[in-house]
Amino acid sequence: MSYPRPRFDIADIVRRHLPELEADTSLAHRQKKVLRAISRCRTAAQGGHVDVCPQCGREHPSYNSCGNRHCPKCQALAQEKWIEARAKRLLPVGHFHLVFTEPADLRPLSRSLPRLLHGIRFQAASATILELGRTHLEATLGVTFLLHTWTRDLRFHAHLHGLVSAGGLALNGSRWIPTSEKFLFHVHRMGALFKGKFMDLLREAQSRGELGLTEVAFNVLMAKLWKQKWVVYAKRPYQEAWHALAYLGRYVHRVGIANSRLLDVAGGQVTFRTKGKATATLPELTFLRRFLLHILPEQFTKVRHFGLYASPRPGGTLEKAKALLGDQAIPELWRKPAPDDGEEDQAHLAVECRDLLCPDCGVIMVRKHLPRPRAPPKDSNP
Repeated sequence: MSYPRPRFDIADIVRRHLPELEADTSLAHRQKKVLRAISRCRTAAQGGHVDVCPQCGREHPSYNSCGNRHCPKCQALAQEKWIEARAKRLLPVGHFHLVFTEPADLRPLSRSLPRLLHGIRFQAASATILELGRTHLEATLGVTFLLHTWTRDLRFHAHLHGLVSAGGLALNGSRWIPTSEKFLFHVHRMGALFKGKFMDLLREAQSRGELGLTEVAFNVLMAKLWKQKWVVYAKRPYQEAWHALAYLGRYVHRVGIANSRLLDVAGGQVTFRTKGKATATLPELTFLRRFLLHILPEQFTKVRHFGLYASPRPGGTLEKAKALLGDQAIPELWRKPAPDDGEEDQAHLAVECRDLLCPDCGVIMVRKHLPRPRAPPKDSNP
């Protein structure tokens, strides 16, 4: 199956407004770096190759991708490699899908201190699930969490998606203990425990002076957080392990918005699909500023593994659990997850990876590599 190339490209919007955005001193260095990478992606500035027909001389140039993890066009190959690695470690059991959220009062702090607050988010959520596994099942679960920071209209809303194995390895390592087929832990219990652990970690960060808040401002924030209900969403488990892997494959390397969701770019406005048939229209600069909200700190790990899935050693707890379950091969189905708006680049990759035939002569074109343009030498007399 082939997927149509999107009509509009976020890179075109970036190129139109890059000088204006770079002149804005409020942009962080990492945001400018991402914008520059997206603007150069698959252009002559990246280098590439040209396919030439040896018979008629027809040329077909192709340029290299930027490889930036925030670029909407550069995620399909990274997705394949990630799934390939995870398939070897996946437990052959069902997996529950969880979503951990927190009150909107934390969003300003999350935006100003993303590395710290996202780290606390991972710590609190993983500690919640692993503790409940120990106390309710007397077992160690397999847990993977991935960070998302956006809503469908690109507003900032940090939350964690989690996959949790439907069972765990007994604490003494003697047997596999399954959960109910329909129920992991009570969502209110998970929400309350997550809330307590998150707030404890905030207190520790405040005591170290990492939040940058006065004691009065911190106490006001904590009072607001304590009064609110923290929501944890739980979905019935994927019954087959590869279904969980297909889910992760689609979402792990997704960015805030894919090119395929852009419906129209005209008159300085961007119209894009949000959910179902609903759409949103924003000025181009506003659209880009919302996109920039979701650029993660340098080298920040947005997918983390805990419990059994954190076990790196040969002969460790993960291998013990797989031996008890009977290590089953993941079928080829995982390689073909249902297409969605984060995968429109698959067809382009497929075209690049096979021999290109000349549309006029039908013969195989000869590939010649193009050098990446070099920057002009700096003036030695400033």
